[in-house]
Amino acid sequence: MFDRLSSSREDLESEELREDTETAGCTRIDDCRDRQIVTVTGTLRTVTLRPRAGVPALEAELFDGSAALDVVWLGRRSIVGIEPGRKLIASGRISMSRGRRVLFNPKYELRPLGRE
Repeated sequence: MFDRLSSSREDLESEELREDTETAGCTRIDDCRDRQIVTVTGTLRTVTLRPRAGVPALEAELFDGSAALDVVWLGRRSIVGIEPGRKLIASGRISMSRGRRVLFNPKYELRPLGRE
């Protein structure tokens, strides 16, 4: 009880996200390796439009309490429901770009809003 009272809000949210990862049967982001096919879950921290080689690309940072991962949808300017604070499950092949884990054009499932 005292640990929960003395923990920061970010620590408590990270712990909750790690528990969600375990119950959903997903891989923790910090366990993901280059070229591995994974299913991960977490909360979108940021969503930005950042063109890549002249092609629109919607980028989002997914955080699961253990690490962050960039999710990129090439050729998209926006996707309904993809917004900061939204929880989702994403599947695909991990690649490394500039030292960060990236999922390009993943299969994804938005988590219901009522669960947040």
